[in-house]
Amino acid sequence: MIIEKNSFKDNKRKNRLTKIGSLLLILGFFAFSSKYIYNYFLLKNEEYLIKSFFDEQKEINNEVNFDDNIEHQNKKDYKNKIKKTNYFAVIKIPKINLEKGLCNKNTNCNNVNKNILVLNESDMPDKEKGNFILAGHSGIGRNAYFKNLYKLNIDDEISVFYNSNEYKYKVVNQYEIENTGTVNIVRNKAETTLTLITCSKNTKNQTIIICELYN
Repeated sequence: MIIEKNSFKDNKRKNRLTKIGSLLLILGFFAFSSKYIYNYFLLKNEEYLIKSFFDEQKEINNEVNFDDNIEHQNKKDYKNKIKKTNYFAVIKIPKINLEKGLCNKNTNCNNVNKNILVLNESDMPDKEKGNFILAGHSGIGRNAYFKNLYKLNIDDEISVFYNSNEYKYKVVNQYEIENTGTVNIVRNKAETTLTLITCSKNTKNQTIIICELYN
């Protein structure tokens, strides 16, 4: 009788442990699935926002005749009327399969922890001899949009879509600097440039990539 009683207790304990283990597995599965589903919907939302951006640009080009007879304010009012997103530009880097919308400087989503950051010191792409400056996280995480910048080489191409135009750049220089909170940008000021800034791989330095407009 004693042996049977202990066996009953052991079985009861095993059943309890099995239930707890199964519950933990289920909770782990849902936690993993929730993260995957959340990231999936973030990706789909980004695709939608980028598509909306290009639809807006197409609508502006097709439905409004931006000639010298239309006042600047009328053009601006029309753009604001059809605007569906906070994106004012899109950057595309085919080499690393990156296509990302960029937010205006004065919006909440222009934040390096949420998006690719457009620096306050940045000129817009249409400014002749200007410098369009972008910064992004490397490393891991869904906001590490510049994690693969280290794969870029001289002459690799980058496009920025802005104000109904595509600005095409080529990489002309790459260098590292110490991460001190300030960035020394070395570029040819006679050229219209794009500068990309991110943290270097496996060091405490920053990587600076200089690109020049060619088309």
